Formats: sequence, structure tokens, C-alpha cells
Amino acid sequence: MKKKGPVGLIAFILLIIGGLNWGLIGFFKFDLVAAVFGDMTMLSRIVYDLVGLAALFMIAKKAMMMGEEKVE
Repeated sequence: MKKKGPVGLIAFILLIIGGLNWGLIGFFKFDLVAAVFGDMTMLSRIVYDLVGLAALFMIAKKAMMMGEEKVE
């Protein structure tokens, strides 16, 4: 398994934060990001944007890894 670079590590951490936040929303109707940064403030929107970009990054990274496996 390849070592995660700094961008991969940040993306992974953001995905954990996003997953935990969605779990809190689903189980308890509590949005931690909104509670910490305010409901749809600029800061909370940045957090949501970063989590979404992290997901796209990880999808692209996984797709590239799958392509490499087929070549070898």
C-alpha cells in the first residue's frame, strides 16, 4: 500500500470529519459544523466545500489506482 502524501492525509481527515458530521445529523439531528462555525456562514460553507473537494480527490485517486492495477 502506498503512503499517503500530505494532500491525501488532509483529504482523509476531512472525510472523517464529514462522515462524523453526517452521522451526528442522521442519528441526533445535530450539525456539528453549523454548531461550531454557524449555520451556513462563510466558514461553515468553506468546511463543507473542503469536505466535498476531499471526497472528489479521493474518488479520483482511487480511480487512478485502479487504472494502475490494470496496467501492471
